[in-house]
Amino acid sequence: MERVREFNRFYTQRLGLLTDHYLGLDRPLAPARLLWEIGDRTGVRELRDRLGLDSGYLSRLLRALEKQGLVRVVPDPADGRARIVELTGAGRRERVALDERSRAGVAALLGGLSAGQQDDLVAAQHQVRRLLRLATITVTRVPPDDARAWRCLLRYASELAERFPEGYDEATLTRPEDLDGALLLACERDSPVGCGVWVRLAPDIAEVRHLWTDRTTRGLGLGRRLLERLEADAAARGMDLVRLGTHRSLTEAIALYRGSGYREIAPYTTSPYNQICFEKQLGPLAR
Repeated sequence: MERVREFNRFYTQRLGLLTDHYLGLDRPLAPARLLWEIGDRTGVRELRDRLGLDSGYLSRLLRALEKQGLVRVVPDPADGRARIVELTGAGRRERVALDERSRAGVAALLGGLSAGQQDDLVAAQHQVRRLLRLATITVTRVPPDDARAWRCLLRYASELAERFPEGYDEATLTRPEDLDGALLLACERDSPVGCGVWVRLAPDIAEVRHLWTDRTTRGLGLGRRLLERLEADAAARGMDLVRLGTHRSLTEAIALYRGSGYREIAPYTTSPYNQICFEKQLGPLAR
């Protein structure tokens, strides 16, 4: 924990994020970043959601930039209740200056490193970003009829229909009234990005179903995290063994299960989609 805090202090100081003259210009980081994020024009609501800013704080920043003649905030012609912010000519020139100074600052920062060290730094930054993004994703147990989770399940079914040579029947999804177990939902900034289900097959045996993550989150490790949470939830409710089946075409899922301690077993289900079956012991079997 302290090493993370120490790194944060070093990084913010080294990049000059604490000064009122970010990159040597006459404004701090927040309004400077806003000029870059606006691009040529964007919706105020979209800008707020993308940056995770409080509406009042964003309005104050935009008013300040308007007074400086750098942006214009106008009604959205497609929706009178919404607003659009766009850069003025002066704002575009300011953004170009920010880009040039930012690139020069990065070049100066990396100038003392060899090509190999620069590659190492970029790879380390990628890993930090991946892990921090994963850390911000929440996984929670939701009611069986949760609308957000069902949108994820329908996307899961649609994707499998495209990937399986034989297609996928949406009716195969576990209905809310049949869910004797749990439905988990993963969200990133309140946006659903994954789901998973476990159901009770026997008094001490669970089955994992419908494990899915959004394409934009793949490679983060979210699938493994969802699987571990499903296992933990099932174990907490007395399940000693968990089983699952998958399709031969889902090679990434097969690798995940094998890498998570599952062993291949004989088929235990008649589902045509469960072409390879696995199980994993969670605790002592009560037999």
